Amino acid sequence: MNFTFGIITGGNNEGIINQMIDSIENQHIPNYEIIIVGTCYVHRANTTVIPFYEAYKPMWITKKKNIITDNAKYENIVYLHDYIVFCDGWYEGFLQYGNNFDLCMNKIVNPDGSRFRDWHLGWGEATKLGLPHHEVYNYLLPYDEGRFSKYMYFSGSYWVAKKHVMIEFPLNEDHVWGSAEDIEWSNRVREKYTFKMNANSMVKLLKYKDPVFHPITEWELECIRSNYERMMGNS
Repeated sequence: MNFTFGIITGGNNEGIINQMIDSIENQHIPNYEIIIVGTCYVHRANTTVIPFYEAYKPMWITKKKNIITDNAKYENIVYLHDYIVFCDGWYEGFLQYGNNFDLCMNKIVNPDGSRFRDWHLGWGEATKLGLPHHEVYNYLLPYDEGRFSKYMYFSGSYWVAKKHVMIEFPLNEDHVWGSAEDIEWSNRVREKYTFKMNANSMVKLLKYKDPVFHPITEWELECIRSNYERMMGNS
């Protein structure tokens, strides 16, 4: 399996980006490339830096990610922000999982090992699946639960996709960071393609971020499973 790793940066983060590249090199992937979009003065093997004029439109991460798509030479593209490293065995995990996916997620953990937003329902989507709307309604799903793709979204900090999917469904460049650009994109792409989970591979944030979402309880999971089956039976 061949991979393009696309890193977006706002600049002044060479130390972290070198750590990220170290973690990629440690995977011993036969064929890969790294594309960095943004101000970056890193010079490494298999690495291309594409400068970006930040002042034109501040935090224009959708444009940066589309630039990665346009320049990627491999079919499997990993999109990530400049604070994520690859855990040992990430590539081996993909070899075990295989290449049969259009959109793929991996485990994402915080520096303390706690789970970040990786495999989860979309914001408020649980109510569409029959759970009551209350204070906690954003849910992390078990990694082996794969039936709710059309109710999920991929957090924009990290995901893996085929190049043909991203050409067909580019990020909406009207959006910038913080404007729910990942939700808008997920809502479009999930209507045609299925989100899949490869739990054999894991990445880690280098700074703690509040996951906001909560693990779904067994009762809640059984509730949405039952409601989903009824909905599919009536469709």
